[in-house]
Amino acid sequence: MDICVCGAQVPFMRGGAEALMDNLVEAAVAAGHRAELVRLPTVWDRDRIFDAALAWRMVPIDADLVIAINFPAYFVQHPNKVVWLAHQHRAAYDGADGPWSDFTLDDTGLELQRLLTEWDTRALTESSKLFTISGVVADRLARFNGLAAEPLYHPAPFWDELAPGPSEDFVFCPLRLEGNKRPGLLVDALAHVRSDTRLALAGHGSLEGELRERARVLGVDARLDLLGFVTDADVVDHYARALAVVYAPFDEDYGYVTLQAFRAGKPVITAFDSGGVLEWVEDGVNGFITDGTPEAMAEAIDRLANDPSLAEKMGAAGRDRVADLRWGPVIEQLTAP
Repeated sequence: MDICVCGAQVPFMRGGAEALMDNLVEAAVAAGHRAELVRLPTVWDRDRIFDAALAWRMVPIDADLVIAINFPAYFVQHPNKVVWLAHQHRAAYDGADGPWSDFTLDDTGLELQRLLTEWDTRALTESSKLFTISGVVADRLARFNGLAAEPLYHPAPFWDELAPGPSEDFVFCPLRLEGNKRPGLLVDALAHVRSDTRLALAGHGSLEGELRERARVLGVDARLDLLGFVTDADVVDHYARALAVVYAPFDEDYGYVTLQAFRAGKPVITAFDSGGVLEWVEDGVNGFITDGTPEAMAEAIDRLANDPSLAEKMGAAGRDRVADLRWGPVIEQLTAP
């Protein structure tokens, strides 16, 4: 088949959705299809929320199948459109009136929410099949749009390169240093860690300076490694050498970090409200689900630091948890008649 994978792109930003699109194209080609990635630039602020949606409505796509990944790419028109939804415009739905959203609950904000919900529902019901990347995204779709979708799970980036290695005295997390990823919680937790365990954070973001200052004020800057940009090979290496992975975003869509940690045989310390992460982490089996306070996160870190055999056992359980994730079945379901 000739397949066009359609997705949005905020210029100069790259994260999980972009990796998903690239990997989907590669997997489709590996399965014998011709596949291309088609992306249009978009913005997230509410004053221009419909601009890119209208642009997608006018884009001609000549292919046997289009697979739309996220807002507003699913507005593309095609007689054989499959949606595999990574996320909608979260700031207008579950994030409305929150600290990371410009959709306030005034008359203008509420009217824009109403219109967007109406537009989204229409565009999504045009699809011949509707999948989501996780149960969390499926639940949101049912709650806000009244639509049923099937979760379709897939491997994370670097899947074949990730492997267990000897653990060292640090916990690791690659993430964007932005509010919804809650890197500040991890720095605050470090102040309560009693062992000599270090915290290594890979990635950039608007909170980088604030995190450095917070660590200085808390007196933990000597144990915090803000690595900035690291290569894919370095990410894989850090997973292999970490004692554990700490990852506690707010209501995450899927959470590649969780899957990568398990693939590398490392337990995951997370929080009760971390969304898709909780579809994989089982408390006390392959990680710890905490109450989301710095003290609880620190207690979990110290427990693993003081019992390396427990960390190894939990990591092995995590690796077993993701052992069946493969791209082949995903492509089969997305392309099935």
